[in-house]
Amino acid sequence: MPIQPAELAALMREVEREDPIDFADLPFPEDDLRDLVASHLCDMATAMDNFNTEDRLMTLLAVSAKLVLENLVLHVQLLRRHGLPVGANVEALLERLRKNGG
Repeated sequence: MPIQPAELAALMREVEREDPIDFADLPFPEDDLRDLVASHLCDMATAMDNFNTEDRLMTLLAVSAKLVLENLVLHVQLLRRHGLPVGANVEALLERLRKNGG
C-alpha cells in the first residue's frame, strides 16, 4: 500500500479541520480511534493489491457508500432521539425518498 496508517491518520485530521467529527463523550482518545481506522483501511487496501483497478475502485466506492449511509442513519436517529430537526440537506434527501416511495 502506498500510504502508511500514520499518513492516512494525518490526512483524516486535515479533512476534519473542514468537517469536524463530534466524538462526544466516547471513552477513547480521538487519535487512537483515528489510528485504528487508518490501520484497518490500509489493511483493507493491502488485501486488494491483487485486484485490478476497476475492482479496487468499485470495492472502495461500495465501502465508502456503506459508511456514508451508516453515518446518515446514525445521524438522523440521534437527531430524532433528541427531538432535533435534521438539516436542510438531509430533509431534502428524506423528502426525495418519500416522493419516490422509499
